[in-house]
Amino acid sequence: MKRIVVVGASLAGVRAAEALRRDGYEGRVVLVGAEAHAPYDRPPLSKDYLAGTTARPALDLRKDGVADLDLDLHLGQAAHSLDVDAHTVGVGEETVEYDGLIIATGAHPRRIPGWDARPGVHTLRTVEDADALRTAIVGGARICVIGAGFIGAEVAATARGLGHQVTVLEALPQPMVRGVGPVIGAVLARLHRAHGVDLRLGVGVEAVVGDGRVEQVRLADGSAVECDLVLVAVGAVPTTDWLAGSAVTVADGVVCDAMLRAAPDVVAAGDVCRWPNPMFDDEMMRIEHWTNAAEQGTHAARTLLRGDEATPFSTVPFVWSDQYDVKIQSVGRFSGDDRMEVVHGTTDDDRFVALFARGDRLGGVLGFSQPRRVMQYRRMVADRASFADALAFAAENP
Repeated sequence: MKRIVVVGASLAGVRAAEALRRDGYEGRVVLVGAEAHAPYDRPPLSKDYLAGTTARPALDLRKDGVADLDLDLHLGQAAHSLDVDAHTVGVGEETVEYDGLIIATGAHPRRIPGWDARPGVHTLRTVEDADALRTAIVGGARICVIGAGFIGAEVAATARGLGHQVTVLEALPQPMVRGVGPVIGAVLARLHRAHGVDLRLGVGVEAVVGDGRVEQVRLADGSAVECDLVLVAVGAVPTTDWLAGSAVTVADGVVCDAMLRAAPDVVAAGDVCRWPNPMFDDEMMRIEHWTNAAEQGTHAARTLLRGDEATPFSTVPFVWSDQYDVKIQSVGRFSGDDRMEVVHGTTDDDRFVALFARGDRLGGVLGFSQPRRVMQYRRMVADRASFADALAFAAENP
């Protein structure tokens, strides 16, 4: 291959470019990014950066830049088309040819139709989003967060740490109940309320109201939340519109095989990639978290280089979130409907480990401020330990 194009200049794309060079690829590497910035890290945007305790340069994924990777940079230019047969990508007014293509365009925030034009309504994905939000939450700003997932919860925690009045609106009966179940959902609810968040569960949102800018969020029951700004944090959508009309299959992301191949000479990685994970019986997964993006970027690059000798991407998902003084870590694959056992600590003190079963197997682990134990169980998930063996291990290691 003489030229490999990487579309997406965030974590997965950068790790792919690094892997290409580390594995000896000497051809041209073209890195295309919709944002004008050098690649940067996103997790701090809802936490330390938003709080003002992390400076902008600290976000850069590569502190010394990307010069050592010898990349052709196309930053501030989003890809808008792909022709798999011709092996070309449309970037701005250019048509860029490739011998190998890595799709790493990530995801973007899901929006509420008709709200975007209203001053005071925010989403959070980019550093510009974080800058706008940080500017808005000055003084005694009252903040209304719609959605109690990771982004909404982290912003709520950061804003409370800065002393702001925060209301969180969640349509479900507990935060993240579909993913973690009602017991852990109740722990998350208690955590936020204990820190002064006005958390309202099982509520519907109808409209934003205000003369020029946001003044209220009107709820389905007729009540209203007085606020100065709104953060919409109701999930993310894979960035795949630019692939319309191409030969790449799109269904909740770019559909890939186990090696991360999406089409001849095309692979995908990161938030945009949906693939059958051999670690969990080839269940189709799309994972929107840091560790997966980093690992997949590296693997996708190697799939291109190795051709027929490429191996499947098999991983135990690992997710974390920092909220207040609690580190929440999740490994494996589980849902709120799976059997759950708390095996270390208790849910009363926000320092515990819960195990989740998938059939007879240990499917996943959730820990609150128990990082060492979580990593122990991550190895057991990778080893496909039975749930009974995991419970026995917990009993032997109280």
